[in-house]
Amino acid sequence: MPVTDTSQGPVWRLRNRRETLKRWFGWLLGIAIFLWCWARISEATTWFFVWDAPRIAGDILDRATPPRWSYMDNLWVPIWDTLNIATLGTIGALILAVPTAFLAARNTTPSRLFIRPIALLIIVATRSINSLIWALLLIAIIGPGVFAGIIAIAIRSIGFCAKLLYEAIEEIDHSQVEAITATGASRWQVMVYGIVPQIMPAFAGIAVFRWDINIRESTVLGLVGAGGIGLQLQASLNTLAWPQVSLILLVILAAVVISEWVSAKVRGAII
Repeated sequence: MPVTDTSQGPVWRLRNRRETLKRWFGWLLGIAIFLWCWARISEATTWFFVWDAPRIAGDILDRATPPRWSYMDNLWVPIWDTLNIATLGTIGALILAVPTAFLAARNTTPSRLFIRPIALLIIVATRSINSLIWALLLIAIIGPGVFAGIIAIAIRSIGFCAKLLYEAIEEIDHSQVEAITATGASRWQVMVYGIVPQIMPAFAGIAVFRWDINIRESTVLGLVGAGGIGLQLQASLNTLAWPQVSLILLVILAAVVISEWVSAKVRGAII
């Protein structure tokens, strides 16, 4: 804490003059960037629609209530497809994420110079692209449907699961690995008996957590033609069938709440 000498004694200051000027300059720079961004956004915004948005939202809410409960019979199959997309996509992602994680972890990769960078590239590439974009690409390749949604969810989930899993592998207790190695066990035996038992709780937690996330993501894949309840939502939006839209949104909310409850129970049992 700097001290300034005066005729009346030392004056304690939190920062010296240079630090104070730097701090003020940072604030001014941040305000200038914010104002510039706001000006650019304002130029591209039709403010009439923004001010009229509450009236439009109220009108849509009036049209959407009450929900069309009779339409529920048309949603059982789409919601089942959504659950299948999330579940099968998660299983496929875990099958590919496990070897990727072992190749990416420093203490299990066969080569830190060649193989580990490739595994890390796979993790980053699959995590950096949203599942909707994967679905659009896959629909163009294999056509619309549930299968495209499953593959999109699986690809999107590989990086997430592999990243958390390889971090868990790197944080294991190495004394257990050393003890098994000292018995003359092979590399595979060390992995099976020394590493896998330590990461199984983390693996189970990651699997359930990712499944919970995939339930939410799979509900909107139908908006781009990848099957599931999102397809019904898109059709209802296109025809302005607002009572059906409100019912679909309630079903999606219920599915997400149930999946959150199930994942919380399972994680609690594992931990």
